[in-house]
Amino acid sequence: MVTVIDAKGHILGRLSSIVAERILDGEEIVILNAEGVIITGPKEMVFAQFKEKVDRGQIRKGPYYPRRADLLLKRTIRGMIPWTTTSGREAYRRIHVFVGCPEQFNDVEKQTIEEATRLRTGKFTTLGAVAKFLGSNVR
Repeated sequence: MVTVIDAKGHILGRLSSIVAERILDGEEIVILNAEGVIITGPKEMVFAQFKEKVDRGQIRKGPYYPRRADLLLKRTIRGMIPWTTTSGREAYRRIHVFVGCPEQFNDVEKQTIEEATRLRTGKFTTLGAVAKFLGSNVR
């Protein structure tokens, strides 16, 4: 069984932690509209943090940090699972993230996670804006 989640308006950390728990339990999850995920905090601070992560890597040695919105969300989820173990790698393969909504998921019923949609501050930016700032061509 595949669970399809529409991520538009969800908060990044809360969505990621809930999805990480579910994929570790064996559920396969598809996340749509990754560019609409919200990151709380002042925009300049969020941009500076992501820019520092991208600039930390060296061209030949890494670490290679993603710039696209879907890969940024997937990397956040990866940080919440035991990536170095076999069960963590198998769980990571059960997550699929897309920018926008592919045609194959147009008619599918999409879930929203209520715990991840409550915004308590007025200062936020979207993952799509961060991806654009980092130089991604996919928005």
